[in-house]
This record gives sequence, structure tokens and C-alpha cells, in this order.
Amino acid sequence: MNEQRRGVMFGAAAYIMWGAFPLYFPLMEPAGAWEILGHRILWSLVVAGALVLIVGRRQQVAAILRDRRKLVLLTAAAAVISINWVTYIWGVNNGRIVETSLGYFTNPLVTMLMGVIILRERMRKLQWVALGIAFVATVVLTVDYGRLPWVALILAFSFGTYGLLKKSAGVGPFESLAVETAVTAPFAVALIIALQATGNGTLFGHGALHVLLLISLGVITVVPLACFGAAAIRVPMVTIGLLQYLAPILQFAVGVFIAHEAMPPGRWAGFAIVWIALVIFSAEAIHHRRKVLRTLVTPPSSTTV
Repeated sequence: MNEQRRGVMFGAAAYIMWGAFPLYFPLMEPAGAWEILGHRILWSLVVAGALVLIVGRRQQVAAILRDRRKLVLLTAAAAVISINWVTYIWGVNNGRIVETSLGYFTNPLVTMLMGVIILRERMRKLQWVALGIAFVATVVLTVDYGRLPWVALILAFSFGTYGLLKKSAGVGPFESLAVETAVTAPFAVALIIALQATGNGTLFGHGALHVLLLISLGVITVVPLACFGAAAIRVPMVTIGLLQYLAPILQFAVGVFIAHEAMPPGRWAGFAIVWIALVIFSAEAIHHRRKVLRTLVTPPSSTTV
């Protein structure tokens, strides 16, 4: 098996695991979104810390902690991804799985828009078309829901912001996760203790399996990240960009066919418009990459003097 095929398998595994999260979080009931968030941060720190030691990244982590700029960026990233996690968990456990999938369907388009606004990047014509179509979809879905799809919007913008912060920090995935969870771990521990003290925690009194499920949050957070990291170094980013749709597709399928969430005609129409935007966005990205590659491999025409 060549490296690129292995990379595709790693990437597919990562996004399939992320897409299966709506089946996993309900298993932790009666734990609420905030308690699950606290345990996810705490046990992710344990797993990420162990991996840092195993793969020999201690010096890199120490260097990040000494670099004020990177530490500030990762602290901000940790705050943003915490918002993303708790919103996603709340959505999954409160009958809004389909809406969470919308957030991750639209994330590439939101990330592109943020690149234009924040990084002053330039968008090509078809990218603007895709973004305009996505805006129409948001209007259609707002009318259908009778409100802004705020769960989807928080997920899309928080994950887009997280990606920009991580890009600016420029550190490895394991070191990054270790630092991010380390800076938020005190808040996670305080949250867990507060919930237990007020009688709203579920760590005790719900059986050993419940405790193991809460602890397992560290593994289910880090393993997909490890697979994604293995994919990112083996396959082109365009391939990663296409694979990323696996997660929201699976989330959508879970919401519609397993959780049996309502999908009136207006909602189907809104999602169909989003999918049209993504087809245009993806096709344009593939075409642009091929055009760039042709430019790189085609030698310049020689001129006779």
C-alpha cells in the first residue's frame, strides 16, 4: 500500500470517527454538556500528555510555553474550541444533530470568508458564487427554523476561528492539544467539582461503565486527531478538503435516519442549497489546483533569438 492510499485511509478514519460522535455522546446521559466538556478537556490532557512523552515532544512543548505569542494564540484557540465542543455536545444531546451537521457543512465556506476578512486573502469568482449561495441557504433555513440556526453558526465560526489561530501558531497537533488542554484543565477541574458539589455531577452514583465512558472522552478526542495528522502529511490538502465532508454527512444521516429529527420541505431545500454551494466550492478548488500543477510542470516556451 503506497503512502497516499494510506493517508486517505487515515483521513477517512478520522472523519468517520468525528461523524460518529452523535452516537457516542448520548451514551453519557445523564451527564450534561458542561460536565462532558469538563471531562473531555481533563482526559484529553492525560492522553495528549502521554503521547507527548511517548513520541518525544517534550522539548517542543517546553518551547511553546516559553514563546509568549504562541502561548497566547493557543490559549485563545483553547477557549474557542471549548465553545465549539460544548455547543456541539449540547446540540447532539438536545435533538439538533442535523443542525450541528449544517455547521460543519458550512465550515469551509465560513473559513474562506474569515480568510478574506481577517487575513486579506483574495477569493476567486466561483468562490464568491459559492459563498453567495450559502448565504441564500442560511436565509432559507432561518425561515424554516423560525430563528437563526445559531448552533450551526456557532460551530462554523468557532471552528473557523480555531483553525485560523492554529495556523498562526504553527505548532504540531499533539503539542498543540497538550498545551490547549493544559491551559483549560484548571477550569475543567473546577467545573467538574462545582457540578459534583451542587448535585448536578454524574461522576459518582451511576456505575463503573458511566465513569469509563467519561474517561474515554480523552481517547475519542485524541485518536481521530492522530489519524488526521497522519493523513495531512501524506495526501494533498484538496483531498483532505473533500474527506472532511464525511463527518457532516454521517452526522446528518444519524440525525435524520437514527434520531429521526424533523426534516420539513423547507429544511431539505436549505440543505440542498448548501450542498450546491459545496459542490461549486469543491469543484473550483480541484480545478484551481490542477491549473496550478499544470503551470508548475509545464516548462516555459523557449524563444529563438
